[in-house]
Amino acid sequence: MSNDADLIKLYSARILALAADMPCLERLEAPSGTAHCRAPLCGSNITVDVALTDGKITGFGQDVKACALGQAAASVVAQNIIGQTRESVQNARDQLVAMLQQDGPAPAAPFEELKVLLPAREFKNRHASILLCLDATLDALAAASA
Repeated sequence: MSNDADLIKLYSARILALAADMPCLERLEAPSGTAHCRAPLCGSNITVDVALTDGKITGFGQDVKACALGQAAASVVAQNIIGQTRESVQNARDQLVAMLQQDGPAPAAPFEELKVLLPAREFKNRHASILLCLDATLDALAAASA
């Protein structure tokens, strides 16, 4: 069981700052693909819109209703998503899962700031919320390809 000190460490000032300053909060008017994902344990959810040109993300919008951890992850993703491909988004997701569940390193650039979520490794019930933005982005990219 977690104690108060663990929770204070989990919700660091940097995580709270990222959560408070999420970019790309406007939905796109004419997205190439859209997806909605929900974390069943906590009820956090996100809708992501992507615009694609030649396989690269050229537009990104999100509607995030998540805990501070999910918001922080969405903030880092949104800050770095333009210009990314499906493959780079999948790599970031795989690296984030490895960091949280397999003691792996933080994701590589441009998503390296997701390392701020390393203290959440011990809180498995928070992992789904942290992964929401990348999951929804991958689903939106799949919808754009369909």
